[in-house]
Amino acid sequence: MAVRAARWSATHPWRAIVGWVVFVALCFGIGSMVGTNAVQGKDFWVGEAGAAEALLVDGDVPRPFVEKVLITSADEGPLDRRAGGRAAGELSDRMRSLPAVSDVGQPIWADDGTAVMVPVTMSVLGDSPAAKEQVPALLEQTAAVQAAHPDLKVAQTGDISRSVGLNRQTGGDLLTAEAITLPVTLAILFVVFGALLAAGIPVLLALTSFLAATGLYAFASHIFPDAGVSSVVLMMGMAVGVDYSLFYLKRVREERARSHGTLGREAAVELAAATSGHTILVSGFAVLVSLVGLYLADDVIFSSIATGSIIVVLVAMVSSLTVLPALLAKLGHRVDGRRKTWFGKGTGRFWPTLLRPAAKRPAATLAVGVLAMLALAVPALSIKLSVEGNDTFPQSVPEIAAFQRLTESFPAEGVVHTVVMETDPAHAPEAVRALENLSATAAGDPLFAKGADAEVRTSADGRISTVDLPIPFGANASEARESLDRLRGALAPAALGGVPSSGYFISGEVARAVDYVEHQSERTPWVVGFVLLLTFVMMVAAFRSVVMGLIGILLNMLSAAAAFGALVLVFQYLWDDLGMDSGGFITSRIPLILFVILFGLSMDYQIFVVSRIREGALRGLPTRQAIHDGITGSAGVVTSAAVVMVSVFISFTFVSLMEMKQIGFGLAVAVLLDAVVIRILILPSVMALLGDASWWPSRAEARARPAASGAVRGRAADAVDVR
Repeated sequence: MAVRAARWSATHPWRAIVGWVVFVALCFGIGSMVGTNAVQGKDFWVGEAGAAEALLVDGDVPRPFVEKVLITSADEGPLDRRAGGRAAGELSDRMRSLPAVSDVGQPIWADDGTAVMVPVTMSVLGDSPAAKEQVPALLEQTAAVQAAHPDLKVAQTGDISRSVGLNRQTGGDLLTAEAITLPVTLAILFVVFGALLAAGIPVLLALTSFLAATGLYAFASHIFPDAGVSSVVLMMGMAVGVDYSLFYLKRVREERARSHGTLGREAAVELAAATSGHTILVSGFAVLVSLVGLYLADDVIFSSIATGSIIVVLVAMVSSLTVLPALLAKLGHRVDGRRKTWFGKGTGRFWPTLLRPAAKRPAATLAVGVLAMLALAVPALSIKLSVEGNDTFPQSVPEIAAFQRLTESFPAEGVVHTVVMETDPAHAPEAVRALENLSATAAGDPLFAKGADAEVRTSADGRISTVDLPIPFGANASEARESLDRLRGALAPAALGGVPSSGYFISGEVARAVDYVEHQSERTPWVVGFVLLLTFVMMVAAFRSVVMGLIGILLNMLSAAAAFGALVLVFQYLWDDLGMDSGGFITSRIPLILFVILFGLSMDYQIFVVSRIREGALRGLPTRQAIHDGITGSAGVVTSAAVVMVSVFISFTFVSLMEMKQIGFGLAVAVLLDAVVIRILILPSVMALLGDASWWPSRAEARARPAASGAVRGRAADAVDVR
C-alpha cells in the first residue's frame, strides 16, 4: 500500500500536492461551518454524585448560577466602610440593568470588616452554554466599578466566570506553547538535515495535518462531544506528524546518498516507501490501536482525546504516505542539503561506543538498565490521585485568585457538599425537616462551615429536595475528603434514614472528584488489558515473532513505570522545592492518558528500530551483527525524532493548567528514556542474549543466513549503513 501510494504521488506530484491542499482546506472550512459540539455538565456524571445531579435535573431543581463580586481595599488591609458601601451600591445598580441578571442580593460584610461581597444571580438556569456567553457582560460591569474606584480591589468570581477565565488562560498558554514549539522544532530539524527546505517540510505537513484534523474533529464531536482537548490533539499532531515525515525524508536521503546521487528521485522515494513507508503504516496503526483503548474508560474526556488523536494520527499517516513523496520527488536534490550534519556523517564512533556495553556484556548491561529504570519507577508506588479544583488552578487567572480571597473572608462561600433527597410527595415536609436538621447538625461540626444560610430547595411536585452544606476547606484538602466521608457514612444516614419512601445522594465538588477517581480505577484494568493485548498482536503481526511481541510490551511497561515514577517524584514530592503551584498530587486522568499515548508513541521507535534490525537479519547477517547495524543505522533518526518529540512535549509544561504540565513532562521523560535507555541499552542487550530466539517462531531470519554468500553479506552490511 505504501509503495503504490508513493509511486503514484511521485509520478503525479502536482496532483498529489494540490489534492492535499484542497483536502486540508475543505476539512478545515467545512468543519468551521459545522462547528464543534461541546460537552455538557451531564456528560461528566458518574457514581453517586452523578445520580444526585441527575435527580436535580429530573426534578427541575437547577442550581442557580451565582456570581460573587468581592470588594476589598487595594492594599488588602482594613476596608473603609463608606468606600466599600459606595462601590457595592454602584455595582448593584449596574448589575440590575443587565438582562442576564435575575437578582442582586444585599451586600454582605465579612466578620472582620476587611471585605464586602455582592451576590449576583444570573437568569440562566441549569446546564446551559448560554451562561458562558452572558457572563462577559457581568465582568465588564465589574471592571467598570474597579476603574471608578482605583483605591479598592473589585473582583468577580463564580462557577461560570472561573470557567471562562480558565479557558482564556489556556488559550493564551497554547499560543505560547505553539510559539515555542514551531521555531524549536524547525531549528532541530535544520540541525538534523542541514537544509532549511528539508527542515520545513515535516513542520509544514504536521501543521496542515493538524488543520485538517481540526475540521474532521468538528464533525466527530457530534458523536463524541468535545471536552476541550485541542491542546492534546495539537501535541499528538506535532509529535507524530514531524516524526513520520522525518523517518520518510531521512530514508530518501539515505538511498540517494548510498547511490552517490545516481538514483532517480522517484526510485529513491519508492525504496523509502518500501521500508520507512511500511514502518509508518505499522507504527501508525499501533498508535491507533492504543488510542482506541481510551474508549473503554467510559469517560467523555478520554473519548474526546481518543477521537481527536486518532483523527490527527490518521491524517498525519496519509500526508506522510501521499503528499510527502510528491514533495520529495518534485524538490529532488534541493532537500539533500549542501553540508554534512552530525546526524548524517555515518555511524562514526558515537553510536558503536554507546552500543559496546550491550554487545560485549549484554547480561550486565541489561541488569543495570532495568534496575535503573525500576529505581526511577519506585515513587510511582505511592502515587496520589485527585482532580484539579479551584484550590489548585493557576492563580494567574483573576477569577481564580478572587475565589481564594473570597473563601478567606467568607468560608461558607467556598466548597459545598450537595445533598439531594428523593421521596414520595406525601412525605415532602418530612424530607425538608430532615435536610434542615442535617444542616443544623453539620453547622456544629468542625469539618463544616459555620453561619451558612442552609436553604432547602424543593421541586414543584415535592418529590426532590436539596440543600448545600459548605465546608471551610479547599476541594483537595484532606479535611474535605474527611468531611465527605463523615457526611456519607454518619451524618446523612442518621438524619435522613428515617424518612419513609425516600433515598438520598450526595454530590458537590469533592464528591464528584472522589467518584470520578473511583470510576476510573474500575475502568483502568479494561483499558490496560486492551492496550497490552492489541499491542502484542500488532507486534507479532509486524515481525512474525511472539518473542518480539512480548519484548515490546515489557519494555513499554518498563518505560511507562519509570515515567510515572519521575512524574510522581516531581509533582508530588519536589513541586514545592521547584517553585511550582501543585497540589501535591497527580491528576486522576494522567495515568491512563500517559499509558495509552506512551504505548502508542513507543511503538514508533520499537517498530522502526526492530525493522532495521530485521532487515539485516533477512539479508543473512548474524543476529548480533544485525542488532549492531540496525541500531547504529537508525540511532541518528530515532534520536532526532525523540529530540523533536521531547521539545514538543516540554513546551506544554509552560501551560498554566497542572494537568497539561504533567502530561507534557511525563511524555517528555518517557520518550527520552525510551529513545536512550530502552533502545540503546536494554533492547540490544535482550536481543543479544536471545540471539535467533528473538524471532521465534519465524525462521525466515535463520534461513536467510546460510543462503547468503559473503558478497551478499557485505552488500547487506552496506545497505544499512547511514551516510
